[in-house]
Amino acid sequence: MFRRIRDLDMHFQVAGPEEAPVLLMLHSLGTGLQVWDAPAAALAGRFRVLRPDLRGHGLTSVPPGPYRIEQMAADVLALLDDLRIGAAHVAGLSIGGLVAQTMAAQAPERVTSLVLCDTALAIPPVELWHQRAALARREGMEPLVEPVCARWVTPGFQGTPEAAGLRAMLRRTAPEGYAGAAEAIAACDLSGVTPGIRCPALVLVGEEDQATPVAAAEALRDAIPGARLVVLPGLAHLPLAERPEAVLAPMRDFLEAAA
Repeated sequence: MFRRIRDLDMHFQVAGPEEAPVLLMLHSLGTGLQVWDAPAAALAGRFRVLRPDLRGHGLTSVPPGPYRIEQMAADVLALLDDLRIGAAHVAGLSIGGLVAQTMAAQAPERVTSLVLCDTALAIPPVELWHQRAALARREGMEPLVEPVCARWVTPGFQGTPEAAGLRAMLRRTAPEGYAGAAEAIAACDLSGVTPGIRCPALVLVGEEDQATPVAAAEALRDAIPGARLVVLPGLAHLPLAERPEAVLAPMRDFLEAAA
């Protein structure tokens, strides 16, 4: 499906009963809505699952960057408006988690609960994101594929078909979309914003995540009153791809309680 949202033609998918609570799933940098396939399929019987391709990603428009996390949050809130969705449970992975936190801070009445997966209050180092943005614009996505995927999943998972699918998503990401979103990460620090969030929150992190390590997840948990942290043993930055059932179990329990 597509809708004209602000300056975008935004692509999204919806599944599940129309009368069910809405569960919004936001993907990570350099992927697309497909990264949530397994949890979306498992939860679509209980929730109305909405998955957009974020600004610059998937089949959504690719405006020139840099982007801002606040801008990406406004995109998603405008999509909810267009679909006449008042409030949703929001799950965000990596940059999707930054967007989810910003939505909850800016429009608390729109966010029923948060599932924050392998994300943080900020994702340093700033220089890394500017370097990646410059490389994507200069040489395209291919030079980024192996360095990025090395951080996404554990070494033993690198040769699997699922890891090949992650590489394909990254290769097919528009260089300007990747660069613009990388610059949004570089500029983002939610340490003064997220402590104001008051909705129920679950923080998930792979034990071996190098990009948003356990210490960053602990800081995120501590910033949101009452938030719960679950560390996923033996997993890296994209546990959704490597072992989706490890994410699904705590996520389902949390959402059932929150719903």
